[in-house]
Amino acid sequence: MRILVIGRGGREHAIVWALRRSDKAKRIFCAPGNAGTAMLAENVPIGEMEFDRLVQFAQDHAVDLAVVGPDDPLAAGIVDAFEAARIPVYGPRRNAAEIEGSKIFMKNLLRKYNIPTARYETFSDYETALAYLRAQPAPIVIKADGLAAGKGVTVCFTREEAERALRETMVDKAFGAAGDKVVIEEYLEGQEMSILSFVDGETVRPMPPAQDHKPAFDGDKGPNTGGMGTYSPLPHIPQSVVDEAVETIVKPAARALAAEGRPFRGVLFAGLMITKDGPRAIEFNARFGDPETQVVLPRLKTDLLDIFLASLCGRLDEIDIVWSDEAAVCVILASAGYPGAYAKGMPIEGLDEVPAGTLVFHAGTAERDGRIVTNGGRVLGVVGLGNGIAEARGRAYEAADRIRFEGKHCRTDIAAKALR
Repeated sequence: MRILVIGRGGREHAIVWALRRSDKAKRIFCAPGNAGTAMLAENVPIGEMEFDRLVQFAQDHAVDLAVVGPDDPLAAGIVDAFEAARIPVYGPRRNAAEIEGSKIFMKNLLRKYNIPTARYETFSDYETALAYLRAQPAPIVIKADGLAAGKGVTVCFTREEAERALRETMVDKAFGAAGDKVVIEEYLEGQEMSILSFVDGETVRPMPPAQDHKPAFDGDKGPNTGGMGTYSPLPHIPQSVVDEAVETIVKPAARALAAEGRPFRGVLFAGLMITKDGPRAIEFNARFGDPETQVVLPRLKTDLLDIFLASLCGRLDEIDIVWSDEAAVCVILASAGYPGAYAKGMPIEGLDEVPAGTLVFHAGTAERDGRIVTNGGRVLGVVGLGNGIAEARGRAYEAADRIRFEGKHCRTDIAAKALR
């Protein structure tokens, strides 16, 4: 098969890496890709939002399957565009992807179908939102309604922080039009957990859970990022809790979308908080998570392409999906200043010094004059594999230490919660 993977980050590198392991993958293209995908696929200089050009490329190169990685093109209807051209495509249609594209839509859907989530209210007027906020206790959470590259959520521990976050979101437009509307949400305490699931509209096949680390600095301090590291499995969270989350949140959400005439086909990502009262939904994404994909796919023993094809045929219930018992820990190496302003073009050294038992997925990289350089805020995802979290974590950090570029920053406490 000839496959086109759309995207440029660490998630897409991991997807290409997994598809490359399939005997059925004859040729893989990645648009636009990065320096890592270029080692496994043919990069194509077409942006993720250039739907007409992507469809034309797929037609010209007899692509058998397109796989969409990022959120923005899904929310804008890229799957609908490929389907209109009769090109098989893995990912949800625009109306189903709204579960990520609008937090207000998502929260209202959960409320309508009695799916456990935090208490909330929604606002499109700043003064009304401010008046409501001033009547709420801290801590509290401010969320931009639209897509904001994983950075549109602010956890506020004081009233002053909350008012500042609301003003920055709705008035100063820190997240652009994504902040025209907001969700003001109850703060939930507990352990975070991410469950990604393959969904074919009806059948839900959950992947092993993972845990992301959103804040930029150790101890969950600093501004939210797209994710500074993750690990899987979660030995400190009982399987019974995982099963409860799947049965009370993930499967009901898929059924709710189908009931609304928005059947979901693709990867449904549930961001959860495990509270003292049980699992609660924090967010839903309409695609593979980044960096969760980098620890989940290395544990997948079944051919990923077979899963994609079964999903498109509505036969996901017939495929046997097998996972490795190995643990995986991913440490993100970021540019100095991320998630704020950062420099690009810093030469990366040490990629050839990474020891066995580790994988390196490129996120924000490019090749210039024969050298690999930084080209984004999150630069690399270094993944250690091992018999248990401690071994995998040790390998990830050993490899991360060998990679060098000016301004390199990473958290030093990824997966530490699993070892307490």
